[in-house]
Amino acid sequence: MRTDTSARRPRRGPTTVTVPVLPPAPVVRAALAPAVVYLAVRGVGTAVLVLLAGANGGRLGDRLDAWDGHWFLGIAQGWYGDVPLGLVDASGARTAATPLAFFPGYPALVAIVRFVTGVPLLVAAVVVTVGAGVLAAYAVARIGRAVPGGSPRAGLVLVALFASAPMAVVLSMAYSEALFCACAAWALVFLLERRWSAAGMCCLAAGLVRPTAWALLIVAVAAAAVALYRREDDARPWATIALAPVGLLGYLAWVGLHTGSPTGWFTLQATGWGSRVDGGQATLRWAGSVLASGPSIFEVGTILALAGAGVLLLVGLRDAAAAALPWTLYCYGALVVAMDVGSAGVMASKARLLLPAFTLLIPVAIALARLAERHRVAAVGLVAGVVLASAWFGGYAVAIWPAAI
Repeated sequence: MRTDTSARRPRRGPTTVTVPVLPPAPVVRAALAPAVVYLAVRGVGTAVLVLLAGANGGRLGDRLDAWDGHWFLGIAQGWYGDVPLGLVDASGARTAATPLAFFPGYPALVAIVRFVTGVPLLVAAVVVTVGAGVLAAYAVARIGRAVPGGSPRAGLVLVALFASAPMAVVLSMAYSEALFCACAAWALVFLLERRWSAAGMCCLAAGLVRPTAWALLIVAVAAAAVALYRREDDARPWATIALAPVGLLGYLAWVGLHTGSPTGWFTLQATGWGSRVDGGQATLRWAGSVLASGPSIFEVGTILALAGAGVLLLVGLRDAAAAALPWTLYCYGALVVAMDVGSAGVMASKARLLLPAFTLLIPVAIALARLAERHRVAAVGLVAGVVLASAWFGGYAVAIWPAAI
């Protein structure tokens, strides 16, 4: 006998699943936050530069392409064979090979932007600089989130600190630091994420922008070698080893062919700008002289920036030893500082050359982010003070300081 149970079973209709949807406003704010923070900080710096330039009889446009900016714009306009003859090295001399001291990545990108848009050369240079800075900000924020103890807030604080480093004024000028930092920051992100091909390509690009790429190249190749030794990621780390050196070593080899010497680029730097590795002897002599006579606020400020980098090295070493800071990030920053302090050259450039060592700011960013959880006003006040101090120092360096930076 069959039992009809249809009356006892309720009929089921289509199942409706409610998917929570995050309001679009927070998503948009989170996506734009690194750019907003970076541009806000740089906006303050640019505003102070405008005020200082005006107070000293200058204009913003005349300062945005000062010093090395003239060289980069000259190369962008006529490439290496047609740089204006009025440009000379630090000793006041000029040969056909002198322009080769400047790496091609930044002026090439400026020339492309100018060709595509038709805007004036300086405008194209500022567009490249600002765009590269924003690109760097997103990578810096990502690093601040990814490290142990990191968070979205720490990432944004790290962006603010990067954008307000002592000589961050060049992140608004026709200088190549912003583009290099973008390449370096994304290379470090990809190393952390074990995306070896992407890391190698970013290292390659950085090697076409600045000689500071030596620090990035050493760290990238070392990270790939460690992964291979541990038999991680199969053969993919070989992509970094193969790609990373191409930009830097390729350009140095190209200069060597044009100068007839494998050390041609290093000779240009030594004869034209006095730049050579000396283990820090010239830096120590200069620092001693400045502290003994105190000739200018800018030079004293530069020494304070170098001393601050030394403190950050010690703090970072402690965190790296405790595995609170990835060794790749610490070693990269330490190598940047070592290259800066350990070489002779234009001493007024020392603070600017520290700018790519942004990874050493990670412990400070994490500490400030944690402070903001308990005392937001105090944390905001500290960051605001750093931003204003950087804006004044950078504005002074460009609008008042008479020598090259």
